[in-house]
Amino acid sequence: MSIYWIYLLLGIIFEVLGTVCMKLADGFSKLWPSVLVFIFYGGCLVFLTLVFKKLEIGVTYAIWAGVGTALTAVIGFIWFHEPVSMVKIASILLIITGILGLELF
Repeated sequence: MSIYWIYLLLGIIFEVLGTVCMKLADGFSKLWPSVLVFIFYGGCLVFLTLVFKKLEIGVTYAIWAGVGTALTAVIGFIWFHEPVSMVKIASILLIITGILGLELF
């Protein structure tokens, strides 16, 4: 595995953590989650910038956005007890299918 794929994975993780912290920050009314939003998104941008040195921008961005969206939705279902429906599950599976299609073909 190339170091750039590891950077992409870290960028996705930081983006998801930043998004979760946005929810926890409650409109920037809670200090530490608010601070973590900026730290995690800053880290995410650093890793994405490094990834773009080597990997294709379109595919990389689609993977970053798609995987981040799917993981954030799953965290919402599990951690924040957001409602789950078959349409939401099918939509997440379509996102994952699209990412695999981009990567494989």
